[in-house]
Amino acid sequence: MIDTNLEHLQNDLKEVVNLFASVDELKIRHRFTEGEGKVVNTVTVNGKIFAYGNLVKEFKDEIEKKRIIKRYAKLSMYKALSKFFEKDLPWGALTGIRPTKLAYQQLEETGEFTEFFTDTMKVSKEKTLLTERVINSQKGIYQTDDDNTDFFVFIPFCPSRCRYCSFISADIKSAERYVDQYVDALIDEINYSARFIRKLRSIYIGGGTPVALSDDRLKKVLDAIAKINTGVEYTVEAGRPDAITKSNLKLLKDYGVTRVCVNPQTFSDKTLKLLGRNHTAEQVKEKFFMAKDDFVTNMDLIAGLDGEVLEDFKNSLDTAISLSPDNITVHTLCIKRGSYLAESEQRLSGEQVEKMVDYAHKTLGENGYDPYYLYRQKYMAGNLENVGYTKPNKACIYNVDAMEEIAQNVACGANAISKRVYFGGRRIERSASPKDVATYLQKIEQIKEEKYKLFS
Repeated sequence: MIDTNLEHLQNDLKEVVNLFASVDELKIRHRFTEGEGKVVNTVTVNGKIFAYGNLVKEFKDEIEKKRIIKRYAKLSMYKALSKFFEKDLPWGALTGIRPTKLAYQQLEETGEFTEFFTDTMKVSKEKTLLTERVINSQKGIYQTDDDNTDFFVFIPFCPSRCRYCSFISADIKSAERYVDQYVDALIDEINYSARFIRKLRSIYIGGGTPVALSDDRLKKVLDAIAKINTGVEYTVEAGRPDAITKSNLKLLKDYGVTRVCVNPQTFSDKTLKLLGRNHTAEQVKEKFFMAKDDFVTNMDLIAGLDGEVLEDFKNSLDTAISLSPDNITVHTLCIKRGSYLAESEQRLSGEQVEKMVDYAHKTLGENGYDPYYLYRQKYMAGNLENVGYTKPNKACIYNVDAMEEIAQNVACGANAISKRVYFGGRRIERSASPKDVATYLQKIEQIKEEKYKLFS
């Protein structure tokens, strides 16, 4: 625990501390005072005192006051720890998962965000420029219309579970007793949820590995979605190459799917085996070329995988670029509770991973890919980010809407989170379904009722 007189900010301050070290490793005291148009945050780290004062204008309301007080408390904690450890972090005091969302808010309020990022929040010039490039890439896609709606469907089954995975996805063979029940419940929820669509922007079937379903089961899900498809962008995370077949790709094409993800994560056979993936790098290429002519394609790679060094990642990225998918998403490995990796690893070294991410940014830019969305997660190696890169005019609408939280998201399935946005995403209400399949099946009627309350 942090000794603070702003107890309601305990978790927010912990997030900042965790960027540098475990809270348990340090003795931290924080005191906040205000008066005469100024707020002062005094942070003591293992006996060393750091004090920071900030002038504040008159608050327009209590909500703005709480937001500004939290901002300066977190910023002061960051500045104190940065001095204590003599270390600057690429995203400075930003701990939120959506830096671009904060940038858009600043643009709306002041007309600029770069000075706020670099001077106030201590974000590096490189990450500020990355944010600016993402915003530029989103022009023509980014819309703050509260009636815009994305439709999301979650399939929680995979051929096997990857070592780094913390999702609820299960080995489809071991979960066989639930699969038919799940498909039936999911179809029921899809049919019920269609009424909440306003202006449909995109459809996205995620997972898990949706194509791990047998063709007849997958067809049932696609039949239900076909009732709402109006020719919009339609994405399926085909994902695992060992589940992609000519027949399920034909099925997706016949039902109007426009985009598929073929996700190698790495092109190292040694790493693939270590991760628990039952396919080779050569099979990734084979399945990718099966999909390439009929769909807009995306490939995911992960920087910082277990045992990989910079040269391994370079080889994977260079291989992906040589295949020329329309999108390449570069994730930074994130160790989460619930993953097998979390049982053996606690904190990742960021130096090698930062070089991987920098190499990706430079090399993808040189090969005609622009960053078009980014997000961050807790426990990421090097406190870095995940970035989606795109060729011109190939950006995924769903990813922009979901990451910036600017459209309604009607979400179906276990672990799906529906969102209703107000005022261009300034206010968001959510309804989350249970994470595990068994509980989802038991509570499907309750889930529908909660969704009705959210959207009606």
